[in-house]
Amino acid sequence: MPSAPLTALPWIWLSLLLALCLQVMPLAEGWQVWRPDWLGLMLIYWCMAAPDRVGVLHGFVLGILLDLIEGATLGQNALALSLLAFLSALVYPRFRAYSLLQQSLLILVLLGLSQLTEQWLRTLFGPFSMHLSFLLPSLIGAVLWPWLATMFRAMERRLAGVD
Repeated sequence: MPSAPLTALPWIWLSLLLALCLQVMPLAEGWQVWRPDWLGLMLIYWCMAAPDRVGVLHGFVLGILLDLIEGATLGQNALALSLLAFLSALVYPRFRAYSLLQQSLLILVLLGLSQLTEQWLRTLFGPFSMHLSFLLPSLIGAVLWPWLATMFRAMERRLAGVD
């Protein structure tokens, strides 16, 4: 992944806000379960690509925005995304050495833990039936990871002028 000085902060925030828009985009009934966790994927990517610029605070701010947009209990998504950013920072040194397939498996675990935390909080704050379909966005995110990571690395190199 490119070094952090090559990564401009506006580009980071633009991609995170685009992921937020994709996360809350309305879908037909029954299709919501197939939506990847776009915000989680982008947060993990930037925590790995620019760990000195993106961290837990970004996860918290984006989580609060997601809570406000979705009308969820304030802090629910903020806690889940902050935890995701923290875990990403925790595994960062090893993550960069892994192949794309190994990274995808780690993404599955990270997003799965985030989804599990979110579901646990939903059960605490109201009647909510939990079944294993809540893990589908994590699985889809893990499948999309190699494509997403490769695309963003290429875009960063192009923006930086390195060919």
